[in-house]
Amino acid sequence: MNAELSTRAVAAQNGGVAVPDASQPVSINILETKGTSATFRMPAAIWCMLVAITSDMIGAYWDVAWHQTIGRDTFWTPAHLAIQLCGVLGGLTSGFLILSTTFGHSPAASHRRAASVKIWGFRGPLGAFMAAWGGFAMITSAPFDNWWHNAYGLDVTILSPPHVLLMSGSSAIDIGTLILIGGAMNRAQGDSRAMFRRLFLYVGGIIVMHGCFLITEYTVSQALHSATAYLAVSLAVPLALVGVARASEHRWGNTIVVAIYTAAVLAQLWIFPLFAAQPKLGPVYQNVTHFIPMAFPLLLIVPGLALDLLWRATKAWKPWLKAAATGLVFLASFVAFQWPFANFLMSPLSRNRIFGTHYFSYDDTAGFMFDPYKFQASENTRIQFWIVMTLALIAAILTTRLGFIWANWLKRVER
Repeated sequence: MNAELSTRAVAAQNGGVAVPDASQPVSINILETKGTSATFRMPAAIWCMLVAITSDMIGAYWDVAWHQTIGRDTFWTPAHLAIQLCGVLGGLTSGFLILSTTFGHSPAASHRRAASVKIWGFRGPLGAFMAAWGGFAMITSAPFDNWWHNAYGLDVTILSPPHVLLMSGSSAIDIGTLILIGGAMNRAQGDSRAMFRRLFLYVGGIIVMHGCFLITEYTVSQALHSATAYLAVSLAVPLALVGVARASEHRWGNTIVVAIYTAAVLAQLWIFPLFAAQPKLGPVYQNVTHFIPMAFPLLLIVPGLALDLLWRATKAWKPWLKAAATGLVFLASFVAFQWPFANFLMSPLSRNRIFGTHYFSYDDTAGFMFDPYKFQASENTRIQFWIVMTLALIAAILTTRLGFIWANWLKRVER
């Protein structure tokens, strides 16, 4: 059962041992599983949502590795199934939460209805409604993507229409999960709140991964001396990073979120090449004998740490001033470390399993038609470079301010 049960009801579930209400999980879900102690139960619906979004991100990176190594294969690849598991599991879990809240007759269902939103006559957690739409979008994208390939051939970009629908759905499930956990966290106390906060930051790391995944084509190593790459990062990262870290109220929230992103991307970089695979399509320009992973993670760990330190010294600052300082520190610290690190990624010292700059897709003409270890500028002149870099700073400040607004809303949500 869920939070807000009476001591008598809780005692009945714990073999007659009364447990104070404050120690119970604060959740709008109805499924529960044993938590970290005898007095704490984590809603099983939240575990299901966490499994769904984790499967999605594993599948996404696995799918890119599959395409770079084997090529376009059947829809029923393990990577595709891992991605679609997110839509199926997230959608079913969310649907169950909505239907049980709407039509349930137990006292617990009445409590949940009192802490729910109403949409089209149905009642349920706000996060469940968002995740349910995301599940529908992800499942719909599957036949759309298959038709797209049959009609237009292989993908030439990550952001094809079916992929945009797929990633929109998975992002909705991520945000829905974040809201579910955030509502539980805001009403919890003690150890329960600490557990929900850790899960909240974990979901934030997944959302940052999503943002970086979407801008992959703009942040390859060859582009990291172009202002366009930093503009892309300023648009994709600060809102999610700042919003989640600030809402969590953890003193190291930014650092933890980007550490999760960094660890996950490093894991795929180091694990996928351990498995043998060969191309099934042509033309083949590279001698590929194992899975080709995605690139080394961006050095977001630096601005993450810098922001946590900055926020300690600016607690009393007004929102816009703090947003301006946060955006400036985010971009400046990121450029200060990523720019020279890009030089290293272009050097022979990085062409190993640790940094992975010697990996190329089977159909990449690197070394034949272009030099893969030479920077490719997106801006033609120095003036254009500084104009785009100025836009990157403005974007970082604005997305940070939006992140603050989002964080304030997340800290108040309880439905």
